[in-house]
Amino acid sequence: MHPDDSISIFGGTGSPYLTTAISEHLGVRQGEKDVIHFSEGTIFVRIRENVRGKDIFLVQSTAYPVNDNFMELLFWVDAFRRASAASVTILVPYFAYAKGDKKDEPRVSIRARVCADALQAAGANRIVFLDLHAPQIQGFFTIPVDDLRAYPTLCKALAKELDQDSVVVSPDVGFVKTARSYAETLGLPLAIANKSRKGHDERAEVYEIIGDVKDKTALIVDDFSTTGGTLIEAAKRLRDLGARRIVAAITHCLFNEEGIAKLEASPIERLYCTDSVESVRAFRSSKLEIVSIAPLLGEAIRRIHERRSISVLFESPR
Repeated sequence: MHPDDSISIFGGTGSPYLTTAISEHLGVRQGEKDVIHFSEGTIFVRIRENVRGKDIFLVQSTAYPVNDNFMELLFWVDAFRRASAASVTILVPYFAYAKGDKKDEPRVSIRARVCADALQAAGANRIVFLDLHAPQIQGFFTIPVDDLRAYPTLCKALAKELDQDSVVVSPDVGFVKTARSYAETLGLPLAIANKSRKGHDERAEVYEIIGDVKDKTALIVDDFSTTGGTLIEAAKRLRDLGARRIVAAITHCLFNEEGIAKLEASPIERLYCTDSVESVRAFRSSKLEIVSIAPLLGEAIRRIHERRSISVLFESPR
């Protein structure tokens, strides 16, 4: 894409490297801005160039610190609207509150709905997500929402790890639809793990694997992992059932040092993830393979700016 003065790409503090990669992919200069965190805990944002009449694309994941990154996102949207931008499209590669999509027990907040209301009230014109944990969250918005898929990008990278004697494993029944997309794209069969999570302690127990995994390379797929618990429990069960090799692929890797240590000690030979969460770049693990989604998000920006359909981005690479 040739430089275009009518489009501006800005990155929040939650996605600086990804924003740079998207800008380089498109050949568009990043907008200049300031973000200041004051000692009492408040956040100040400032646009350092004229954005009047421009299409603004703001990239900001809401990983840790989640609430700081989300508040910064709101302040950016408000700043651009007050600066007379023609439109403000926000790209949220990882939306932390996507897990808060329902009122499943008494006296709790539907957190994702509160976030949706806040983003719209701030003045966002359009939102682009990546692999929402609960796709029905799109219904919380009255503005256009796109929920892009990472599996086509990950499948291209996974092709070198797999052969026809492999199987895709869904971590639970709820993820079967996306796991089937992996399986169909890679031309592989599908197996399903029977998992239970009884509380809010992020621990899961895998009871059984439905499907044939003996002497096969098992690919466990999921949308995100915070501690690696589900992936590692599934991997152990697969190993017990005779899987020859075990690899995994997730969109959002939220591991900390403890999670990386667990990965290193697990039966998983390699874990593929995207760069939707910036903290993953800090880890040095021979088992971790980062696949950039900058080309995918860059193409989404290009098509939205040119008023073209982005439906082609949802197609598998077959």
